[in-house]
Amino acid sequence: MPIPIVNSIASWFLKKRFHQIELFLKYPNEVQNELLLELLDIAKDTKIGKEYDFASIKNYRMFAERIPIKNYDGWQDVIERSMKGETNLFWPTPIKWFAKSSGTTRAKSKFIPVSEESLEDCHYAASKDLLCMYLNNNEDSQLFTGKSLRLGGSKELYRENGTVFGDLSAILIDNMPFWAEFSSTPSNKVSLMSDWEHKMQAIVNETMNENVTSLAGVPSWMLVLVNNVLETTGKQNLHDVWPNLEVYFHGGVSFTPYKDQYKKLLPKKDFRYYEIYNASEGFFAIQDQNGSNELLLMLDYGIFYEFIPMDIYATEAEKAIPLSEVKLNQNYAVIITTNAGLWRYKIGDTVKFTSLNPYRIKVTGRTKHFINVFGEELIIENAEEALKKVCKRTKSEIVEYTAAPIFMEGKEKGAHEWLIEFKTPPKDINYFNELFDNALKALNSDYEAKRYNNITLNKPKINIARKNLFYDWLKQNNKLGGQHKVPRLSNTRLYLDDLTKLNY
Repeated sequence: MPIPIVNSIASWFLKKRFHQIELFLKYPNEVQNELLLELLDIAKDTKIGKEYDFASIKNYRMFAERIPIKNYDGWQDVIERSMKGETNLFWPTPIKWFAKSSGTTRAKSKFIPVSEESLEDCHYAASKDLLCMYLNNNEDSQLFTGKSLRLGGSKELYRENGTVFGDLSAILIDNMPFWAEFSSTPSNKVSLMSDWEHKMQAIVNETMNENVTSLAGVPSWMLVLVNNVLETTGKQNLHDVWPNLEVYFHGGVSFTPYKDQYKKLLPKKDFRYYEIYNASEGFFAIQDQNGSNELLLMLDYGIFYEFIPMDIYATEAEKAIPLSEVKLNQNYAVIITTNAGLWRYKIGDTVKFTSLNPYRIKVTGRTKHFINVFGEELIIENAEEALKKVCKRTKSEIVEYTAAPIFMEGKEKGAHEWLIEFKTPPKDINYFNELFDNALKALNSDYEAKRYNNITLNKPKINIARKNLFYDWLKQNNKLGGQHKVPRLSNTRLYLDDLTKLNY
């Protein structure tokens, strides 16, 4: 299809969609409340709808009082029944697909229901919106002159009891319209290969001679792929391989630790980065401005949002609030109710609102991925900002890292132990550690208080990981590729001790 025609079609869709987006931008809380009542009405005759008498719920207050908040453990039994073919349990239309969630590396597998509605009205709708927003902000874009290099999970789809389960990316690829494959690379056959390491080389072979105009995938795994592309082609940077490459759509993990490495691989000053926030449970937010580090919360994808302030999360005082009551720059756990039948579900992510008009957020971490053994409340956002600053000062680069507490023993005070794999190590690791400690103090007042005169915490301990340690660990745990990621911070030493055993 000629590019002017493609751009005209995109422009038409853009104008039509922007009218709907303007509606939730102007009336966000009304749109969310209307959505909640619609979800309740749709599911009122399901098993859970009858159990909690959805038909009589008239407002958010009744909804919050009647339906309990649950994590995956609270949903596991009913989801397993649904996977075996039972219908109308928590959503009226049949659930054909279940996204096998990567979770954390040691977590048990989770199977998240994906309904026809969530597939079309959430995941696919978000993909269209992402392109619309990007094209609206970049009218000179030549995105449709080439292909999008997508990097999905490495898991096959498995069929059992009439249902299908696998990585969300595999489900999306398997169900996308046939014409969508023409604008994407690699082919569906290669995208769905199960062996990650064979798949990597197959992607390189299939894409290096294509006209790639965009990249889409998780930063950590995309970095592995593009480095393989450069090694195979012998080129210095990605523009030498794909001269028309103009944007990287990324999500899944924080981009902060990887940004400097990508800038070296993509040295054009006008190259663009666009962040998304999605998960197996749904597609939540999209960067809607060039050069921004904020994400617009999308309010009409069939997801109703609630939030728990992290200072009361997992306490007796825990209580969720609706979108209308959130405040700026406070850390919240995200609770969702979805058009796939998840009701008041803890997804395990934390966010911070950077704007209330419209509602824009930053993803700050995971509810389980922080260190707060000594009252320091260290979150991933703090760690990655501090590491970014120190790497810049010391001209070093990080591949992966994890951290855990050193527990108090006798008169010995506690500390944090860090295991860091460097691409470019600092000349003096002790100087690096000193700068890092000071950067954390500057970013986190609780950490600073615990470090004051070593009152509770001693200086951090940094160990250098051997090359490919984290990759080997993920491979050993059968977690290569896709959304799988290294747990950054933990209140226990489980991950750190396991990794240390491999650090020979």
